[in-house]
Amino acid sequence: MNTTHHPVTIVGAGLGGLVLARVLHVHGIRSAVFDLDAGRQARTQGGMLDIHEETGQAALRAAGLYEEFRVKVHPGGEALRVLDKQARICLEEKDDGNGGRPEIDRGDLRDLLLDALPEGTVRWGSKVTDAAPLNGGRHGVTLADGTTFTTGLLIGADGAWSRIRPLLSPDLPAYTGISFVELDLLDADVRHPECADLIGGGMFFALGDDKGFLAHRETDGSLHVYTALRAAEDRLSTIDFTDSDAAKAALLEHFSGWAPGLRRLIAEADGPLTPRLIHALPVGHRWPRVPGITLLGDAAHLMSPFAGEGANLAMIDGAELGQALAAHPSDVEAALSVYESALFPRSEQTARESARSQETLFNDRAPQPLIDMFASFGA
Repeated sequence: MNTTHHPVTIVGAGLGGLVLARVLHVHGIRSAVFDLDAGRQARTQGGMLDIHEETGQAALRAAGLYEEFRVKVHPGGEALRVLDKQARICLEEKDDGNGGRPEIDRGDLRDLLLDALPEGTVRWGSKVTDAAPLNGGRHGVTLADGTTFTTGLLIGADGAWSRIRPLLSPDLPAYTGISFVELDLLDADVRHPECADLIGGGMFFALGDDKGFLAHRETDGSLHVYTALRAAEDRLSTIDFTDSDAAKAALLEHFSGWAPGLRRLIAEADGPLTPRLIHALPVGHRWPRVPGITLLGDAAHLMSPFAGEGANLAMIDGAELGQALAAHPSDVEAALSVYESALFPRSEQTARESARSQETLFNDRAPQPLIDMFASFGA
């Protein structure tokens, strides 16, 4: 019986995997993308992303999609507001339209990439359950439905808990000490005007006592809020998040003594609250060159989100891997060596910055260290 063979297999249809597939397509190289979601609309894609010139924007240029991206940018999204726990504004910057980090809805960006791929490139409802090396740098892959295939190049773009990473590295993500609870306030200008006024039109921080609120306005008029706590790994497991009222009450206890306007962000939340523990791979995570396989994005260098680099790194990973493969069409190993030689130092540097940013945000002097950091940028 003949086994299906894919020359290039990408596991995961996140931003990094899709950029890779698109850059390969631009260069006439076919790929097959396998994703466990049932379809592109199977789940929400998260909030706003600021896309950086040297990484995310460079990746979109390589993908031939930069102009289409600019059309979808959220005006005003680069504004910044930093408050203390009594809701006093400590720093405010307007969006004058000249910044280098325009904001876009993650779902809009993902749709832009999906629409730029040939029909059938992404195989939805295809959860990878096993992968194993074969001879000559090939790998065999098994899906949850029992389907098997072989591939000449296997790329793990499947996120924090990658199924592909164990073929290259024994390292696992570890808890960073910070826990999020995500919540939304819908149709904010009409239903939650005081919260909308508090947060403004761009990125919002309210910090103090090793905790805080991080928030932004979505393009649909809602407010997406992350409450952040420095807490034991099992702390959120004691809260019943199936009961929204009980979850709000428990979360509000953590912000006792904070300004009523900030507590209102929790009290007025619409829909369920979602707990999320922040994990990271070791700073400097890397692996030896193994024939026929590599990683990108969170699978390669999961880090805390506090430097705002995760999506941008995944995108530049995908673009540079695609360009390396196009530049070495008959030598995959040379292409992977070129790609990883840039990947490892870049991701190590950014992981260190993310870890430092976490300490800048969550400490007993906050928000002053964050204000000092922004001041140093303008020095």
